[in-house]
Amino acid sequence: MTFLSRFLRVDMTHRFRRDLTKSDAEAKMSKQKLQQRMKEQFQKAMGGMPSWAESKVRKKNKKKDDSDDEDEDGDDLMRKTGNFVGSSDSLPKGIIRMKKCLDANNDRPSEDRLTTVQFHPSAQVVMTAGLDQSISLFQVDGKTNPKIQSIHLEKFPVHKLFYIYDMMEGKVIPVHTVRGLREQRVKEFEVSPDGESLLLTGTSGYLHVLTMKTKEVVNSMKINGNIAGVAFSHDGSKVFTNSEEGEVYIWDMRSSKCLNRFTDDGCVSGTSMAASKNGQYLACGSAAGVVNVYSQEECMRQNNPKPLKAIMNLVTSATFLRFNPTSEILAIASRADDEAARLVHIPSFTVFSNFPMFQRKTIYRAHRMDFSPNSGFFSLANNKAKSNLHKYSE
Repeated sequence: MTFLSRFLRVDMTHRFRRDLTKSDAEAKMSKQKLQQRMKEQFQKAMGGMPSWAESKVRKKNKKKDDSDDEDEDGDDLMRKTGNFVGSSDSLPKGIIRMKKCLDANNDRPSEDRLTTVQFHPSAQVVMTAGLDQSISLFQVDGKTNPKIQSIHLEKFPVHKLFYIYDMMEGKVIPVHTVRGLREQRVKEFEVSPDGESLLLTGTSGYLHVLTMKTKEVVNSMKINGNIAGVAFSHDGSKVFTNSEEGEVYIWDMRSSKCLNRFTDDGCVSGTSMAASKNGQYLACGSAAGVVNVYSQEECMRQNNPKPLKAIMNLVTSATFLRFNPTSEILAIASRADDEAARLVHIPSFTVFSNFPMFQRKTIYRAHRMDFSPNSGFFSLANNKAKSNLHKYSE
């Protein structure tokens, strides 16, 4: 989702923006003020920040404040290696305190299976999309999750046309052609952390970097074989890819040069990939259901890095992986079987025993998963056209 800066002031009388006003005098509002107003409502609407996430933020800020009084090299070593062993003093392992909420898309159920769910990075909004050719936005509160808007795209699914939805103006902008893109089919895309670039997954192992400013391809990278998964590093400076043949590549985003390449340990066929937002971990999924978790630092330095842990809690292909924003949970799932989703505690690399609930089916086949920005909510898009929503409870 991209915000375009065409207009200095926004019409606040629109029915999807009225709730953000405090009086009738705010019929017009600058985009800067609107953004601030959304931030003010953010914590409450997104379910707040769990205590373990708040603790992590406080500790991070304290470390930053105290860095001048400590040995810089020693502190850096602790930041990079301290979480790889032992138990977390923030999020306990074993049982996660989560409760199931009303489905995120309950206000507008999909007419076919969902293929994606994604939380907005800085607003109280979740997006769902599926094979009914529609994209829906919901305001997440865990109770009613009211629909903001649904967009029907008559020509979807397609593989060379994409749309930009301007949430501020409620407009859909089609991008019919991409200069520099010579592909018959584009399978997937990833948005860079700064929102300025898209990584387009092409055919025959090609990755294309598209700049959102001019909507053109500015760089391309190629692996041997076919691309299985793609992930940006936390700062967007590097790109990780794995292939269906089980190889992992690390690219420099600026120069498009390959920085390192290695074989995923024990992997015959790669299927998915995820990188943690704290810059420490890289997870690689395989068709056998094994998820290898590596140290990103070791992946950069060694030709044959060994995983910190091989997670073997799935028995079918690991088709999707996602770290939560604090990098203390890794969600893994297989869309090949019902209830094949697990939440892995980091850094103990053990699954939470109470998720999912094995007594009854609630998840079915999960295609995509995502966490809200402060980890207050977790959602899964499934083959039953539902976006299951779970809330962390104190």
